[in-house]
Amino acid sequence: MGETAVKICGLQDVEVLKSMVNLPVDYIGFVFAPSRRRVTPEQAALLAAQLKAWQTPEIPQSVGVFVNPDLEELAAIMDQAQLDVVQLHGQESPQFCREVKERLGTRVFKVLSVQSLNENSEASINHERYAGVIDGLLLDTFDPVYGGGSGSTFAWEEIPAYRDWARTQGIPLFVAGGLLPSNVAELINKYSPDGVDVSSGVESDGVKDIDKIAAFVGRVKQA
Repeated sequence: MGETAVKICGLQDVEVLKSMVNLPVDYIGFVFAPSRRRVTPEQAALLAAQLKAWQTPEIPQSVGVFVNPDLEELAAIMDQAQLDVVQLHGQESPQFCREVKERLGTRVFKVLSVQSLNENSEASINHERYAGVIDGLLLDTFDPVYGGGSGSTFAWEEIPAYRDWARTQGIPLFVAGGLLPSNVAELINKYSPDGVDVSSGVESDGVKDIDKIAAFVGRVKQA
């Protein structure tokens, strides 16, 4: 496989975004779901415009993160913010994912929340329903309140089955959940995901920290 992709999620600040201009980041996520990292469509449009103005050979793809959105609301936000990818983090059905793709003509990443091995995991029985529908699969730690974004890791031993399935579909597998500069290289070396997704792991006091972002990206690209 090629180099592991990096997704930094939950960006809110233009100055932090500007400071990332020379980092090899592949995706930047903007959260529209209820969260302390939530942005308005207006904020996301400004951030995405800043991103597209980067004078770099490779500009990161912009991702809108939603949890069980209404299709009309999602379409309005994506039209205003002009983002590249829709990431669905709730219980969205394969049919809804298909409708989003048909309506917006955009790529759709589906998040599956993975519970610990000693609990029943809905994800393990659901992922095959999305065959031929989604453009990327992202595994995150199950969180009963938000569904993800918990800052905790899940049982990485579950990754290979999802990774192998994603490869049969020709789509990338991303892993999120409790990733840090200190543990991401281990994840990559043991389980070879196509991409990694981080939010709280590159924050200090709840705010994105450019030094932590740079350290995380460096560890990923060196792994």
